[in-house]
Amino acid sequence: MTGEPIPVSVAEGASVEAGLNLVRGPISIRTVEVGSKTRLYSLIEMVRKYRETPTSTQSIIERFTAVWVPLVLASSIAYGLYSGDMVATLILWVVSCPCALLLAAPVPHATALSAASAAGVVARGGDVIENIASANLAFLDKTGTLTSGQPTLEQIYTIRGVDQEFALSIAAALEMKSNHPYADAVIEEAEKRMIEPSSIVSISDGEAGVRGVVDDSHAAFGASSWIKSSGFKINQRLEKIQKTTSLEGLGSSLLAFEGRTIALFTFRNDDLRAGADTLVTSLMANGVEVQILSGDQQLAVERFGQSLGIPRSRCRGDVDPEGKALFVEQMTAARPTLMAGDGFNDSGALATATVGIAMGSGDQINLDAADVLIPGQDPMIIAKLVDISKRTRKRVSYNIAISMGVTLLLVMTTLLGLNSSIAIGIALHEASVFIVILNGMLVKDSGDSPFMVVRNVVGHLFRDSKEAFNTAINSRKVSATTS
Repeated sequence: MTGEPIPVSVAEGASVEAGLNLVRGPISIRTVEVGSKTRLYSLIEMVRKYRETPTSTQSIIERFTAVWVPLVLASSIAYGLYSGDMVATLILWVVSCPCALLLAAPVPHATALSAASAAGVVARGGDVIENIASANLAFLDKTGTLTSGQPTLEQIYTIRGVDQEFALSIAAALEMKSNHPYADAVIEEAEKRMIEPSSIVSISDGEAGVRGVVDDSHAAFGASSWIKSSGFKINQRLEKIQKTTSLEGLGSSLLAFEGRTIALFTFRNDDLRAGADTLVTSLMANGVEVQILSGDQQLAVERFGQSLGIPRSRCRGDVDPEGKALFVEQMTAARPTLMAGDGFNDSGALATATVGIAMGSGDQINLDAADVLIPGQDPMIIAKLVDISKRTRKRVSYNIAISMGVTLLLVMTTLLGLNSSIAIGIALHEASVFIVILNGMLVKDSGDSPFMVVRNVVGHLFRDSKEAFNTAINSRKVSATTS
């Protein structure tokens, strides 16, 4: 709930929040707050508060047509009465009808939603697509969104006279039945190197590690403070390395054997998801500023951000769920924002951002808070969604220009007496509608040229018309035979 990649140890007397996941236990707790007094409830209420904030119910186009249509109806009648040409009034009614304008946004939006769905995205309507295109600041959660949240073994340091294979065989044996996140990383490395775990007996869990007996000698693997408190002699070189790597944002565990520490295992607490670096590059190329928000330590977040080319000033760590929501709310008041996260702790920020994107989350509160749901874990889908949104906004702009331009041209030619044919007015008016629809279909970017799209559409229309014509003829023949 708080966003750390590695579970936090708790001791007797510590406070735990409702909604936290217990990784290693059991623990006994005494309930001091219930219902509306818990932090879990406050986060849910935060989502409800921001999701219920009212939005505009009419688009600019709808407001324009609400004025344009009555104005055209009245002024056309006035023009016909004044000029004595009521045919011109009928033509003005036809050519001024904002059919193409009303389709300028819905068609590209529908195509964009279809393209997004094909890419594995569920969006809450065309307004979300427009808002994504307008966003110029993206907040990305680190753990679970840009990273898998699974630790990986970085390096093994050993004392003189002890090789890595021996240290790894003991560590793997101790971690075989452990549920600590580092256990899988150690065991996976042993399997990768085809190293058999040592024979071990009397395995037991400690407060911050695991201990056992190998060849009649006590062995332990865990946090340095716990190893030291367990009576093992700490190697100064390993201790110095541990402090240095800790400043670099790496996790670590010491291996002790025969009364002394013999190896230091360092871990990268988060491994970069495939495509995360490309996502950041793509967003920046689209003019979107990228910032990282995380509950992880500030130093680790800065180190991670620099690996993606994000300046330290745009990497924010040690941020709790309420802090995320407050910061995103403040930034959203100044500019359109996008927030992508996968955890329960991101729900408030997802709700306060202009557009919230929930990554691979089944948490109901995240589904309620987000505008977009990406069921998978591929960060590149966000980049695809931004590209689709940018194309959609461009097509909507083209459609508005086409529809307004054709309408004004037809109105002016009618008023100047250059067009006195209702048929020509209808043909040109419907042609603009057809062009707007075709232009909206180009949002999907199937790779075909606009001419190929037109050709395919005309081909489908021809085949459908032919099929309808044949069906009508056959039905008449059947009726004639029956009678």
